[in-house]
Amino acid sequence: MSATILSYALAYAQTAIAIAACLCCWRLIRGPRAQDRVMALDTLYASTMLLVMVSGMRMGTSFFFEAAVIMAVLGFVTSVALAKFLFRGEVIE
Repeated sequence: MSATILSYALAYAQTAIAIAACLCCWRLIRGPRAQDRVMALDTLYASTMLLVMVSGMRMGTSFFFEAAVIMAVLGFVTSVALAKFLFRGEVIE
């Protein structure tokens, strides 16, 4: 009984996170300002990282968790670099 509830909950979570990622892509393409696009990219990184983690929980393997950590680090570095570029106009001083 609890295994089926967990299965349904993970399927629902994957669907909800996938919809959130699609909405982030829409904002990334349509965003009126560059700041909106940077925030959409940051949220897209977080959504895809969560989608990978939920997929790992559903499949029961730890490989997906390692991939999610790498995605989180790359997303953070990309967000910082883009924010610095928008604020100062250059990334490397």
